[in-house]
Amino acid sequence: MIRHLATYLSAAAIVAAAVSALPADAAPFKLIVTETETPLVPNSVSDLAIRLGYYKKAGVEVELVRVQQTPSAVAALRAGEGDMANISIDTAIQLIGRDQMKLKGVLSPDKALPFLVAVKKSITDPKSLEGKTFGVARVGSADYTLARVALAKLGVNVDKIQYLAVGQPPVRAQSLVAGQIDATAVSIGVWTSMPDKSSVRVMMDQPKFYELAPFVSKLNVVTEAVAKSKAKEIAAVVKGVIMASRDFAKDPKIWVDAMVQARPDIKREDLEVLGEAYRKSWSVNGGLNLEAVKFTTDTIYQGPDFKDLRRVEPAEWIDTSYIDAVLKADGKQSDMDETGR
Repeated sequence: MIRHLATYLSAAAIVAAAVSALPADAAPFKLIVTETETPLVPNSVSDLAIRLGYYKKAGVEVELVRVQQTPSAVAALRAGEGDMANISIDTAIQLIGRDQMKLKGVLSPDKALPFLVAVKKSITDPKSLEGKTFGVARVGSADYTLARVALAKLGVNVDKIQYLAVGQPPVRAQSLVAGQIDATAVSIGVWTSMPDKSSVRVMMDQPKFYELAPFVSKLNVVTEAVAKSKAKEIAAVVKGVIMASRDFAKDPKIWVDAMVQARPDIKREDLEVLGEAYRKSWSVNGGLNLEAVKFTTDTIYQGPDFKDLRRVEPAEWIDTSYIDAVLKADGKQSDMDETGR
């Protein structure tokens, strides 16, 4: 069990602060996200919680600051253009390890890369992948590393698989359908959008993939200064995301209906497929499983970029007090999103 770094706040006090109304003239709490439009993944909860009023109900006015990719989010957070940012965990650890920023990880609205393993129909079981070609973005990429971890836990000798650098998930999916590779890891969204899946199948679905390789890819961070000055607003954002996530998990139609409005370019039937696929993926307990964060940290430090970096353990910067206050007040959902504590 990983010990918390931050002093645990009184659950009653923090929840009361979250639901209390802010002054009418208070500036919106600015949440930096790395999607230029509402994404087709559980991270969409950050957008939809505004549209559906979850943040307001929790007691905070939230404004999104949209940027492209983690580096821009970090730059915006450093410049004070936002109060909280959704960034990759490896970047956060590098910033802390190099003493470039003092950050606190407080929530993960969409903790997992939505990978599944798709294979040719002729491949009957995981062991059959030995000697076959597995398409990856590149050797050392997240899909490469996590697929190896997941398959190894199923008894596969992952060193007997031939890895071929193919590129981004849509390209890998096309290569699989074309018979150029035997298997690959792609997101559920890419899988759903594939027009012809007659020659391929899902060998490992998204929940199973995360169970075997519980890698927390992104999380919401605040600076230590914001944590001290805006604790009430942070608590409300955390509560809003958790409440929205629970409703989406309970009734995917709520998510689908909201996404139809947010993304009219996507067919409703495709959104319905995704809504069902995400039933067990929502961060109903805040998304920060401390055991998963430890696994993620251990995995990250195996990479070349972290070879000479000071070891940053989760206890140094992960602050679950906001999440734990919500769970104490509103209960923990036991059938998904384990907390690891």
